[in-house]
Amino acid sequence: MKITPFYAVLLLLLAVAAGSLGAIATNRWLAQEDASRGMHDFVHKELRLTSAQEVRLDALERDFAVERRKLDLALRSANAGLAQAMSEEHRYGPKVGAAIDQVHTRMGDLQKATIRHVFDMRGLLEANQQAAFDREVNKALTSDPKS
Repeated sequence: MKITPFYAVLLLLLAVAAGSLGAIATNRWLAQEDASRGMHDFVHKELRLTSAQEVRLDALERDFAVERRKLDLALRSANAGLAQAMSEEHRYGPKVGAAIDQVHTRMGDLQKATIRHVFDMRGLLEANQQAAFDREVNKALTSDPKS
């Protein structure tokens, strides 16, 4: 098959679109990583946990790391499916639409697991620690990440 200028431009546009989607997903993932790390640092350094709380928190973090890795891989797989659908359809067709839905579902799964983890962490805190934790969570969810 001869590559005409039209197909060359189309392939270039698809590559740019796929790269842009990847960059957006990566930026969101990195921002979530920073927020997650910030919360964990806050819990460990600012809440003055007892040794028993530290042990329980370490177990929660180990379990969540495994779950997060699984969910990250599922999201990467969904993104690969989107790239494949875009390559096959070369338009916003039914395969691309379904692939986008899969990406959104996997992103939602990751967000839900993260929120469950936040509540699990909160559950091991004393009432005064929970109040400070709640303020920090609210700040993390409502502040401008660019500030």
